Amino acid sequence: MFSIARVSVTATRTCPRTVKPDALTTMSPAGCPHVNGFKVDNWKQNLRVIYQCFVWSGSAETRKRKAKSCVCHMCGAHLNRLHSCLYCVFFACFAKKHIHEHAKSKRHNLAIDLLYGGIYCFMCQDYIYDKDMEQIAKEEQRKAWKMQVVTPHNSSMKGIGEKYSTWEPTKRELDLLRHNPKRRRITSNCTIGLRGLINLGNTCFMNCIVQALTHTPLLRDFFLSDRHKCEMQSNSCLVCEMSQLFQEFYSGHRSPHIPFRLLHLVWTHARHLAGYEQQDAHEFLIAALDVLHRHCKDDNGKKANNPNHCNCIIDQIFTGGLQSDVTCQVCHGVSTTIDPFWDISLDLPGSSTPFWPLSPGGDGSALNGESHTTGATTLTDCLRRFTRPEHLGSSAKIKCSGCHSYQESTKQLTMKKLPIVACFHLKRFEHSAKLRRKITTYVSFPLELDMTPFMASSKDSRINGQYQQTVDPFNNDNKYSLFAVVNHQGTLESGHYTTFIRQHKDQWFKCDDAIITKASIKDVLDSEGYLLFYHKQFLEYE
Repeated sequence: MFSIARVSVTATRTCPRTVKPDALTTMSPAGCPHVNGFKVDNWKQNLRVIYQCFVWSGSAETRKRKAKSCVCHMCGAHLNRLHSCLYCVFFACFAKKHIHEHAKSKRHNLAIDLLYGGIYCFMCQDYIYDKDMEQIAKEEQRKAWKMQVVTPHNSSMKGIGEKYSTWEPTKRELDLLRHNPKRRRITSNCTIGLRGLINLGNTCFMNCIVQALTHTPLLRDFFLSDRHKCEMQSNSCLVCEMSQLFQEFYSGHRSPHIPFRLLHLVWTHARHLAGYEQQDAHEFLIAALDVLHRHCKDDNGKKANNPNHCNCIIDQIFTGGLQSDVTCQVCHGVSTTIDPFWDISLDLPGSSTPFWPLSPGGDGSALNGESHTTGATTLTDCLRRFTRPEHLGSSAKIKCSGCHSYQESTKQLTMKKLPIVACFHLKRFEHSAKLRRKITTYVSFPLELDMTPFMASSKDSRINGQYQQTVDPFNNDNKYSLFAVVNHQGTLESGHYTTFIRQHKDQWFKCDDAIITKASIKDVLDSEGYLLFYHKQFLEYE
């Protein structure tokens, strides 16, 4: 993983900058004239402490401390481009201009961006460049990177900072930038990465999943960084084709792409999906992840055949750990197993499976900010049912290792390890010996999701199936943001798949094969929902 600090998925900037292009327009031989007022007494040591504690943290402990302490002192938010005043270490939002209010009232002209380490001058109204400050920033960044080992299993390996050096512009490059001042402004309306897909004959099930995968941030970063080293024939490797697909999507071309090579490889490696009949999007997702997983290599150069010990990009992003606790009803002994998963399939009201009666507006629903309409079911309701204890009954007795005999038991599923991308599959298609139908029950799902109540570590806080848990507002380890929704319109026999994609924060688009249109948040949340893709809000390097 290349996540070397707690990283906000919803941030609009995607990579740190050692030298900021915006600073070049204000940079002069003398630099910012307002910096000298800060350079008094022990300013270098004070600046180093700020970088060490609040910008680049070297260990997991310091990163957690940073995440808990760095909140806006006015509104309590973690995000919104948090800055710290250099004079009094006052944290405040840049986007909401809380740090501007502080600077104006205290006449403190300089602040530091806590995510990228840039220095902002409120007098110049721009990020500024100072040679002495930049040198301190680089030194502290290298120290932090050297503390980050590439893998937790081998502490002897070099740190990230020793392996990857920062880019510094040469004198010639700086001269070229000064003589060519035209720069392209990337705005929030940028649509690079949005591209339609031609339907090749009932292939909307594939197109909707491709849209979701190409807008998965870490998967996009992996494929665009050309990190895949293929040992297969290039015309048979699905990872190579996905790399090419990402290049096509982010090339800036607007014409719809024709994914014929991808379809051919899917037919080749997942023969149960071959043919022009309409297939299930969820089935395609699992098949695609499986083939990508098999065609990837882990960091040690070994083929990824064991899902429990794999470091391929698919497992890094999508694999979580599901804990199953089977409790004997006689001796209360617990047998625990942990299995990997790529997605979570959730039962819905209206199915033939008995659904746990849930009261609207319960603690779990309020936790995730889901609004109940009369009788509506929420995603949290479905997760509560998924993780409730289930009595297995007399017909499914297990041999208890404590009693040394077959006894009745209860089984409970919880999340032992959460994936970076959590995919929830709402089981809308019911197939049985007597029944084949689609379940159209509306399920409310939130933009932000907290998975803390469904963790194995939260089991002790559950009483009679209700969550009696005090939520820590500063604990973001298990919080997710919605970034893609796959929908199915129609019946079981005849239907069509579309996808809602989040391009930027609060900017959504509907992908209907070759046609892409802008969508509102209401359009997304009012949709029926078949596959829901959530991305972790913060990533912790492990």
